Amino acid sequence: MESIGIATSSMLVELNVSCWTARKLDKRVSEEVDAVKKTKARGGNYHKNLLAGSKSLEDVNKYAARIRLWNTMNTLPWSDKGSRLIPMKHFLDYKAELNNHEAEFNRLCQKFFAEYPTLISAAAFSLGDMFDREEYPEVNHIINKFRFVYSFSPVPTSGDFRIDINEVAKAELVEQYEANFKNRIEDAMREVWDRLHECLTHMSDRLASDEEGKRKGFHATMLGNAKELIDLLDKLNITKDPKLETARRDLSTALLLVDTDMLKDSDEIRLQTKNKVDAILSKFNW
Repeated sequence: MESIGIATSSMLVELNVSCWTARKLDKRVSEEVDAVKKTKARGGNYHKNLLAGSKSLEDVNKYAARIRLWNTMNTLPWSDKGSRLIPMKHFLDYKAELNNHEAEFNRLCQKFFAEYPTLISAAAFSLGDMFDREEYPEVNHIINKFRFVYSFSPVPTSGDFRIDINEVAKAELVEQYEANFKNRIEDAMREVWDRLHECLTHMSDRLASDEEGKRKGFHATMLGNAKELIDLLDKLNITKDPKLETARRDLSTALLLVDTDMLKDSDEIRLQTKNKVDAILSKFNW
């Protein structure tokens, strides 16, 4: 019944964002390095950046990495093949932001495609003797190396075994699947708890004083990230774990009337907040 409940309140998403890196093995330079260093065998490989200094390609690759990180933070682990679990409670927000990411990714790609011929000319100057025009594919071939593909699918349950085998074998398959399903849910929730623990321990450390009694510094994003996590925990608690919800509420209360400037300016508020964070850490068996 637990697997059925989770299957009807969640779905699977598989997201694939890929880019061209413009990196290529230069065998000639690799051999030259080996010769200069007098290695007895190939000591290493030299991979050159065909578009060294190209900001537009760098922007695409950085944004792709940002999307992958965002997807990891907003979903839960499920299978080794790349599928991740997303609660239906979070689906509309997730899909809206996914659409925004797709539009921005495509915009950055189109900007790079338009600049590509110019970038090749610039590479001829920046790479010097390492430049080889034959190593640069035509733009229509480059386009196929950039992909933003995703698919949604239902979470299967043990009832999906519709196969013509005897009942004993079918019962064994169902039992194995239920055990595997339970393990996956436990792993997913373990990741949620780990995210919370990492957030709390980081805050506790940065809000403390160093050995000389001086305030430790922290990034302005520390508090913002914690508050974002509070919202995510509400959406990612697929098992409705009451302890996780208690921890989430405690953290929300601890940060309710606190902002970054207050933590930086007031020793009293800083200590009060640290004590509340430490209280949450000591309250649960991590």
